[in-house]
Amino acid sequence: MSQRKTDHINMAASSIPSIAVSDNRFYYEPLLSKHPSGEFTMNFLGKDVRHPLWISSMTGGSAEAKRINHILAEACAEFGMGMGLGSCRTLLKNNNYFDDFNLRPIIGNELPFYANMGIAQIETSIQKGETERIHEIVHKLKADGLIIHVNPTQERLQPEGDLFTRPAIETIAQFIESVNDNYSIIIKEVGQGIGPESLKQLLKLKIDALEFGAFGGTNFANIEIMRNKNTHAAFMSPLSTFGHDANEMVEIVNKILIDQSIHLKNLIISGGLKNFLDGYYLTKKSTVKAVYGMAGTVLKHALVSKTELFHFLKAEKEGYEFAQSFLKIKQ
Repeated sequence: MSQRKTDHINMAASSIPSIAVSDNRFYYEPLLSKHPSGEFTMNFLGKDVRHPLWISSMTGGSAEAKRINHILAEACAEFGMGMGLGSCRTLLKNNNYFDDFNLRPIIGNELPFYANMGIAQIETSIQKGETERIHEIVHKLKADGLIIHVNPTQERLQPEGDLFTRPAIETIAQFIESVNDNYSIIIKEVGQGIGPESLKQLLKLKIDALEFGAFGGTNFANIEIMRNKNTHAAFMSPLSTFGHDANEMVEIVNKILIDQSIHLKNLIISGGLKNFLDGYYLTKKSTVKAVYGMAGTVLKHALVSKTELFHFLKAEKEGYEFAQSFLKIKQ
């Protein structure tokens, strides 16, 4: 007890916050709730999750990617999180790396688990009449559905990129018809977010969730510029500088919800979020059910060790639950 008091005295001066670090997005209401008991639950995409964080993993095809995917899957099982795989494109060619993606046995059947395919691969499969191959991958992985990532900027900047031959909205609509309600569909971007006119058209379709991949987080357009060392890529670098951040996208989606009747019931808010307070603020600001993602931050901890990742996820959950009890967002 005396050591605790001594620590308080020694640390008091350095603990005084400056105005610059005050988070003015919230009202702090310390009198109206008790400390949370750690029993967060929410039905998301038809399954109960116990953590408000969504895990988007690396792709497969390397020893390191497989190791990270398995650690993330173990974390999902431990904390009760939903998970989206990285691109399963390699499985269209063969099953050599199937074990990199075969995570349902680790996660279990009670949590959301989604395969992932790029819109360019969806377009090609439709053109070749091979959409059944994608359906087979989803089924074989025992996934609840498919995330389709839409990435025209990344594809344009990628040296080996696939350029779209038709608008992505047309490809998505046609593919959804082929799914015929046999599994769920999530649409996401990969670092630039999605603007209002695209969202208005997208949300008319029968998708089960939207993941933002908003501007401010991992920017795959920028990654492709860094990968491609030639002068032309450097000249194209302005293509990595535009987009829509997560806060703006929440506001756009909320407005569309007022203006039109849509099927969307779930959001994964990702792109530029730094911690559980960002996650809490944006999920509560959303008028539809939402979880949040921080792929780069999660990956950083997973690369250190499984123990490090678990410590981080425990703190994220406890911080979010505390915010839920004592913070009210300012509308």
